Amino acid sequence: YAAGYLPEIWTPDAATERKRRLVARRYQIVRHRTRIKNEVHAILHAHLIPLCPHADLFSKVGRGWLERQPVPDDERVAIERHVRELDRMGEDLAALDKEIAGEALDDADVARLISITGVNLTVATGLVAAIGDIRRFASPQKLVSYFGLNPRVRQSGLGAAHHGRISKSGRSHARAMLVEAAWAAAKAPGPLHAFFVRIRAKRGHQIAAVALARKLTVLCWHLLTKQTDYRWARPALVATKRRAMELRSGQPQKKGNKPGPAHAYNVKALRDQE
Repeated sequence: YAAGYLPEIWTPDAATERKRRLVARRYQIVRHRTRIKNEVHAILHAHLIPLCPHADLFSKVGRGWLERQPVPDDERVAIERHVRELDRMGEDLAALDKEIAGEALDDADVARLISITGVNLTVATGLVAAIGDIRRFASPQKLVSYFGLNPRVRQSGLGAAHHGRISKSGRSHARAMLVEAAWAAAKAPGPLHAFFVRIRAKRGHQIAAVALARKLTVLCWHLLTKQTDYRWARPALVATKRRAMELRSGQPQKKGNKPGPAHAYNVKALRDQE
């Protein structure tokens, strides 16, 4: 070690470890909720019950429709048990979101990342927790490899290099959040949408989404390294995200005659202009 032959390994501090635990717990609850919802849908499908006419089966009107469906008694008991479990996990998820939002209010890195179109509080917090200290990544390609979004390369000797699928050799949770953010950014007008459309025309929408996730990773590296906001940020949309973060953390609502900066997002003319 004194001669410098042993490489140093970065270890996260206590605050970063806490963020990672909170994000991991939230991810587990969301996956469990999705699994239970799929079980309810499987019960309805097994008894040839058509799809719910409402947008959300587990909303108030959707649950009323679910109670009127003819299913056997044992299946009815199973559905009621699943619904109770969903309500309980919904309370746990709200408590975790409140804790995560409360800590993210004073985090400058989270504030920079939510300026990107398609990146919300959950994605920004998860990325900040996974990255930790951005200085440990010397280049954007290092961060791309850390998330497993770099393509595999097969080459023998001096022969031609063949690029394949992404390696997926990093943090799977952060990679999944980046792909989710890429799908959201692809739907909104802007440079990221134009990039998605250009790649989709050549390679298809699945490869375009992964390419956009890689582009988001490079963008996050530049924003965190240079400590600047996204140049093409939409002010009203960022203000809406910020206000939603404050409300989720438990801050009281502001009622008065003077609208806040997030009100501009409700005006269609200003929203289209952005």
